[in-house]
Amino acid sequence: MKITLERVNDNFHFELKNERGHLVNVDSRPEFGGNDMGASPMELVLMGVAGCSAIDMISILKKQRQEITSFKAEVEGERLQVGEAKPFKEIMVVFFLEGPINEEKAARAAQLSFEKYCSVSKTLEPTATVHYKVVLNGNQLDK
Repeated sequence: MKITLERVNDNFHFELKNERGHLVNVDSRPEFGGNDMGASPMELVLMGVAGCSAIDMISILKKQRQEITSFKAEVEGERLQVGEAKPFKEIMVVFFLEGPINEEKAARAAQLSFEKYCSVSKTLEPTATVHYKVVLNGNQLDK
């Protein structure tokens, strides 16, 4: 896996490209000297958690022949000052699923993602605790 980065302006706007040519813009907020022309690197980390776990869950539920009519997630990260850096300490992921989905299968799909499959959350485990909730058809499921 390889990513290339190219600076776009005189500040902190960068264009990143993967080996398949997909582009992502990264920047810093104006209060930190950027122009807000893209997501921050730490926002990309949270996006990675959301995307990785969503792929896992949908894959698992599709294999179980569950019909997903809507799938959304919200991810929030709490950061901790460690010297000059501010790594994530806690991350909360809330999944919102709609459709005729079995509750146990939805809960198990989330559990499998975070305990077994999601490489992004596994990468963060040494420094951040990742919590998750599943809301199915408007009702929060118990883990």
